[in-house]
Amino acid sequence: MTDAVLYDYWRSSAAYRLRIAMNLAGISYQSVSVDLLKGEHKTEAYLNRNPQGLVPVLEIDGHSMTQSLAILEYLNDTRDMELISSDPVSAAQERAIAHAIAVDIHPVCNVSVAAYAVQQSGRDETRVEWMQRFIAPGIAAVETMLNQRPQTTFAHGDAPGLIDICIMPQLYNADRWGVDVSSHTNITRIAENCAAHPAFQAAHPDAVKPST
Repeated sequence: MTDAVLYDYWRSSAAYRLRIAMNLAGISYQSVSVDLLKGEHKTEAYLNRNPQGLVPVLEIDGHSMTQSLAILEYLNDTRDMELISSDPVSAAQERAIAHAIAVDIHPVCNVSVAAYAVQQSGRDETRVEWMQRFIAPGIAAVETMLNQRPQTTFAHGDAPGLIDICIMPQLYNADRWGVDVSSHTNITRIAENCAAHPAFQAAHPDAVKPST
């Protein structure tokens, strides 16, 4: 039995980040599916957990937490995960890359944002065009930022860290929406090594997708 409960949606980038981190930390948890397509995140019961109506919500250590980056910082601090370098300059660089993904690329490609763009345009094709328009240059910028760091197994070093946790969900979305990242050598190296790691494998959307 576990005390940790993750309110999750299998394709959510933010929830995907937490699944990776929980696996890396060796924290067992109960996953409660919140189907965004069915509007389960808009129910009164869920809004009582998260007034923003977003996933994930993590209940752990007697607390209920929202916002994946904030939760990652909490897990890093309380589980000694060393997701971020102890050197202040390196730590700032790592957070900058993670934020470039989770704060800049991800929100504008949120399902609700893309749906609004489709509604306003009146064209179903807008969804793919929208995603590609923001994901492609965002990923290219991340690749350039990674060029300024040591060329290690993972973005963080010899073990996965904050950048790796943020980059893999974004690459899942890049693939989903037809954004080719093969020319980005840093990203492809990191992706290959993360994909071979058990914690990332177990967190992948295909591994947690509901059967019905």
